[in-house]
Amino acid sequence: MNSLRLRTDARDAILAHAREGALTTPPSEVCGVLGGRRASGDDGADTDAVAVAEPVANVAEDTRTQYVLDPAATVETIDAMEADGHDVVGFYHSHPESDPVPSRTDEQEARWTGYVYLVCHPDGRLNAYRFTGDAFEPLEIVDAE
Repeated sequence: MNSLRLRTDARDAILAHAREGALTTPPSEVCGVLGGRRASGDDGADTDAVAVAEPVANVAEDTRTQYVLDPAATVETIDAMEADGHDVVGFYHSHPESDPVPSRTDEQEARWTGYVYLVCHPDGRLNAYRFTGDAFEPLEIVDAE
């Protein structure tokens, strides 16, 4: 599982959200939940597939340099995704003023072992990683329809 299938409309939603955050003063990281299908290996799926990206409020003290998904809103978003038949595939957030790679804070705060963490920049760059519990392993992003 070294790739991530990402629907164009999910990609567009993530980048639009990142651009909104970049326009605030000061620029803010934005975040959300990725839904779709998790690869299990049993059903022939060899890669995770993201069909939807739902924004969740960033409740970090300093939204310019970090993100914290609003806990209650995250639970509501996950419940709604699951009710629509989606698995939680992972999470996304933006780096409005730096490259879209996991920061030291991202590495220290990651909790969802085996899930995807997508980091984006408002200029359109996106990078995806799987959190192993110890580190972020890069994933190739493949366009999906």
